[in-house]
Amino acid sequence: MMAGIIAAGLGERLRAHGITTPKPLVAIAGRPLIARTIDAVCAAGATRVACIVNAETDRVRDYLRAAAWPVPVEVVQRTTASSAESFFTLRPFLDDAPFLLTTVDTVCAPGAIAALVARARRAPGASVLGVTTTVDDEKPLWAELDAAQRIRSLGDAARARHVTAGVYFLDPLVYSLADVDPGRVFPAFRAVLGALLASGHPLYGFDVGPSVDVDRPEDVAAAERMLGVSDRA
Repeated sequence: MMAGIIAAGLGERLRAHGITTPKPLVAIAGRPLIARTIDAVCAAGATRVACIVNAETDRVRDYLRAAAWPVPVEVVQRTTASSAESFFTLRPFLDDAPFLLTTVDTVCAPGAIAALVARARRAPGASVLGVTTTVDDEKPLWAELDAAQRIRSLGDAARARHVTAGVYFLDPLVYSLADVDPGRVFPAFRAVLGALLASGHPLYGFDVGPSVDVDRPEDVAAAERMLGVSDRA
């Protein structure tokens, strides 16, 4: 299984609070976010990983290339205008078979991503979005699930209990959305998910439990609390 990691953001909110370390290298309980993310996708069964990092600094690229990883890690260095552009930049690595996708700033409990993949394996031909009832994002993407856990709407807080958690198991047909209308611009990855839902593709939600989107300094402490003292070894 291939896994893609979107790590091309600039981390403006962290910078605004004086944190100059590139976001993927910000440590949670002593381990950089990017390393934690690679650990998690490998534990979920990834046999190759593709990461997109921004071109503002070479520090993340150099870290990824210098470290020893349990699986091959491809690095694409490019500053993109949006998460959607980052996603489509990873297409050459991901569009051959169903794949795992996550953002670098998503911190879930140990085993949560592996559980999501296991759930997705039981629904061939569908895509599965990790969802949570933990709402800590300033602009969450609300997901309405029916009794069978199929996603019925995205973006309507009045109809939903869950929000997306930044981790996804996707059918590669998602990339065909760009082929249908080559001139279409997706302003963010959530617009890609909305288009996938509108296409009629079966889309399910899987509750990954508590998760933290690390955007602000206080999110670092929140992620460490969620992981617990035992994770600080």
